[in-house]
Amino acid sequence: MTDLPRLRLGVNIDHVATVRNARGGAYPDPLRAAQLAEEAGADGITAHLREDRRHISDADIDGLMQVLNVPLNFEMAATPEMQAIALRHKPHAVCIVPEKREERTTEGGLEVAREENRLAHFIAPLRDAGCRVSIFIAADRRQIEAAHRIGAQVIELHTGAYCDAQAEGRLAERDRELEALREMAAFGHALGLEVHAGHGLTYDTVQPVAAFPELRELNIGHFLIGEAIFRGLTPAVQEMRRLMDDARARRVAS
Repeated sequence: MTDLPRLRLGVNIDHVATVRNARGGAYPDPLRAAQLAEEAGADGITAHLREDRRHISDADIDGLMQVLNVPLNFEMAATPEMQAIALRHKPHAVCIVPEKREERTTEGGLEVAREENRLAHFIAPLRDAGCRVSIFIAADRRQIEAAHRIGAQVIELHTGAYCDAQAEGRLAERDRELEALREMAAFGHALGLEVHAGHGLTYDTVQPVAAFPELRELNIGHFLIGEAIFRGLTPAVQEMRRLMDDARARRVAS
């Protein structure tokens, strides 16, 4: 097999802000975390500005746009408020995600197929402003086809079900979820979409996904911030980078 393109690593810093907000102070600083992740080998930084501002704040987005030397992936709900913020900042990428105020974390992929018309009109100004538009969706052919029809340039496949099955020892389900991710990564790529993946990935689950040749980027956050408590953010990111690169190298060797 020929060499695969380098798989990019986007580091999500949301939960540095979660810890900061628990005390209402200025520390730990998500901007410092973003800079450390960049120095450790992250190819981009992801931040989700939620409607309830439970972690990342508007000021964080302002600061990230000023200090980053790598692209910012701005995760957001499909609301007029978030669209206006994205159009003001014009980040490299915006990832449209489902959002419910009562959820602890993003629980699934966006329902694109039932909202094609609304989402097509929502993302058009973002594309016109020069943002790369990504849609966070399940590994489902119907949703991928809809994302393609509305003009998204990128899809990000939700890896949460695969990771949950691995963590809970449901190995047959894990294998089914992994196969669905593999098939839908290939399907999205065949449609001309750039394919990313993320949600719940850990050192134990990243390599089978990183080996998919069609993938161009993984976005990983909560696990890395948790691991940073024990080993530091720089070595945590470096180890994830090593595992991703090793998975690609072994895929090429096979």
